[in-house]
Amino acid sequence: MKLVILGRDGILNQYREDHVKAPDEWLPIDGALEAVARLNHAGWHVVVATNQSGIGRGMIDMASVNAVHVHMAQRVQAVGGRIDAVFFCPHTPEDHCECRKPLPGMMRDIGSRYGVDLSTVPMASDTLRDMQAAQAAGCPAHFILSGRAAQGGDELLSQVRQQIPGVHIHPSLLAFVDHLLGEQPAHESGRGAS
Repeated sequence: MKLVILGRDGILNQYREDHVKAPDEWLPIDGALEAVARLNHAGWHVVVATNQSGIGRGMIDMASVNAVHVHMAQRVQAVGGRIDAVFFCPHTPEDHCECRKPLPGMMRDIGSRYGVDLSTVPMASDTLRDMQAAQAAGCPAHFILSGRAAQGGDELLSQVRQQIPGVHIHPSLLAFVDHLLGEQPAHESGRGAS
């Protein structure tokens, strides 16, 4: 099985400091949904792994999270794509759970659920924390310069390169998909692509 793990906020949709609390706050990043569809059409299964501490903080309830994810799935389907599953951690950092990234529990759960070796499962996200989770789980790490990474500048990029040996860096989710599918990007260029 060809499986890829994506972050949610800052990868598929625009990151919000105050959390995405309702479907109408979930705004896709340009090209991200089409990138998922391209992966699907090439035989890849896509799962999302996301920390959702807003649940543990009482900012959003499970019904609202589920409504956001239904909306996200519908938006992806509208461009011919599919998200197979959404895995999320509802805990706050103070809960010290195993599933909250940068710990690898969520990725290990995905690997177990799908019966795959995580060393064959690329993980793409826009935070150092997620890259640390990928590394701890043994997933190939792909840092996307969207969302929070776009705001982090060269200092964040330097931290990621120092802390995550072998990390791949891409200017967008579409460029990551080009890389994964072995295609030459026709539309992208960006700092630090590797």
